[in-house]
Amino acid sequence: MPRLKLFALLTLLCAAPATPASLVAQDKTQLCNDVQHRPMRVGQWASYAWAGGRTDGATMRMAIVGTEPVEGSPYYWYEIAFTDRSKGASGKTIVQVLIPGLDQATAMRGMIMKSGAEPAMRMPEEMVRMTRGQLGKNFATEFGRKCNEMDVVGWEQTTVPAGSFRALHLRHVADQTDAWVVPDLYFGLLRATLKDGSTMELTGRGGDAKSSITETPQTLPFPH
Repeated sequence: MPRLKLFALLTLLCAAPATPASLVAQDKTQLCNDVQHRPMRVGQWASYAWAGGRTDGATMRMAIVGTEPVEGSPYYWYEIAFTDRSKGASGKTIVQVLIPGLDQATAMRGMIMKSGAEPAMRMPEEMVRMTRGQLGKNFATEFGRKCNEMDVVGWEQTTVPAGSFRALHLRHVADQTDAWVVPDLYFGLLRATLKDGSTMELTGRGGDAKSSITETPQTLPFPH
């Protein structure tokens, strides 16, 4: 899935409502802290579409599609469904991870993947342990670094297919990436422009998400 790590990072650019006052250094520090602690709510979803660049015409939906107890604590199935329409039926990839929070990849306890028309596969526990260690390390480090490196451009009225919103414009100069975030949206990312010239925009949102995987996943054998 192209640039899945970047998409996941952009997913978490959401925060508690901010005041209209000019944002100074401590405001951005607070924002970077807030974005990592969004409460999980089953049913929340947001859909996006790309224009231009290598992912022209692609779409993505992020959603919280279910909950499952793990050792007495609530965990949630977080889903990313990415569709590259240029590849036809094989162009859709669905990844679901079972986590206690969006900022807690190292606590992942389950992973399900489905590619195109292939059967959905649930990763064995051994593979989940291997994946969560690497994913958690890279994700936490990368997110914290990029959030703190972003410059605040300012508040702007921004129109996308999902509507018109007052959004906070952030810019990462080195990565040539701009992001517009709306604190009141569950998935706060409204719009992003990437280095390859592509633009990603919010096309819809809601609170009634269901899993994109309708069959019972098979368990992938773990090689010994």
